[in-house]
Amino acid sequence: MGINSLFRGRVAEAAIAAFLIIKGGAAANSCVVAAGPADKLLGTSDELDHVIGEVVDMAVGPVPFVRLGATVAAGDALTSDATGRAVATTTTGHRIIGFAEAGGVVNDVITYLRAPGVI
Repeated sequence: MGINSLFRGRVAEAAIAAFLIIKGGAAANSCVVAAGPADKLLGTSDELDHVIGEVVDMAVGPVPFVRLGATVAAGDALTSDATGRAVATTTTGHRIIGFAEAGGVVNDVITYLRAPGVI
């Protein structure tokens, strides 16, 4: 039977705020906030703030939400800044979570088209 869900549960290894980009933690099925474009980006956290040990619903649906760390335009490829917020990138080798569906400025929460990969 296949998995049919827009979210995957992962245990927070550190505090994780709402709508941030996350990466895998040290333990199986855990996560932490991403710290830059070289991290293995998994998805984005849900709309809640989480403390260590709580289950984070990691968004893996086709059009999730993310908090911005800088100004982006619709269509920009998105990666993580040092605090897990999305920023635009065109740099070869950067890992991305997908593409901005709408533009916005720092701390806006926007939707993005999920397409994890490397530029």
